[in-house]
Amino acid sequence: MPILLEDLDLRKAERLMCQQALSRGGSIVEAARLLGITRHALKRRMIKHRIEWPASGAISAPEARDHRVTMPVTAESR
Repeated sequence: MPILLEDLDLRKAERLMCQQALSRGGSIVEAARLLGITRHALKRRMIKHRIEWPASGAISAPEARDHRVTMPVTAESR
């Protein structure tokens, strides 16, 4: 399925691609494989774009809940 971009904003495109890969792949490891990057590189991008995984409101297995990526609270993010 092609990804349609509203504009040429690279930051938005990267965020959208990460979200699409996570949805399609179902896991961080599989999403990273789809994107052709390491899982660590994907996790860095998830932090950069503040992408929660599993997505908020999603029902996840108990073992999957232990692998959520969250943003640390800093003075800059308030």
